Amino acid sequence: MPFADDSLDKVPDGVSDEGAVMLSDILPTGFEIGVRYGRVEPGDVDAVVDLDANRLEQAASFGATDTVTSGDEDWVEQVLALTDGLGVDVAIEAVGVPATFAACLAIVRPGGSVANDGVHGTSVPRPLQDLWIMDLSITTGLVSTSTTAMLLKLVAQSRLAVTVGRDLGPDLRFLRLFRSGPRAVTIEV
Repeated sequence: MPFADDSLDKVPDGVSDEGAVMLSDILPTGFEIGVRYGRVEPGDVDAVVDLDANRLEQAASFGATDTVTSGDEDWVEQVLALTDGLGVDVAIEAVGVPATFAACLAIVRPGGSVANDGVHGTSVPRPLQDLWIMDLSITTGLVSTSTTAMLLKLVAQSRLAVTVGRDLGPDLRFLRLFRSGPRAVTIEV
């Protein structure tokens, strides 16, 4: 496996198969691109912008203090009301579509950050004529997984909860095969 010395982490005892799958990409991406690159600090007011209303319950289980449904006509006003009219310190774009990027721009406060976590397949307008005065930071990036070992340790110590809200199907079956022992496995597709 190319770069195996730098790209594999041993899954410690106490980390479920489902948790390990989440730590292979989803959690490190959100943490590295959203939290690190977005420069989230203690005390910040942050928003993760997603179009899936079903994820609000999941966000609450992870500690979100408030949730707002983007399908509501007054969702921007709801967010601004939660922030005394200022907007959020960090808006994390989690989907990769123009609508969620625009939503982040609508709710971030002057001097704030937009951390673009989603993978965009189409062009996204950036209204620089309106943004230049706001002194915003807009960050993007590709996950390096440099935090995976730390996140694995936090999950193993029960200091970070990882829950899975759906059947992982083939991803989980592959992980169980990989975990079953130190042997080479060839899978033909």
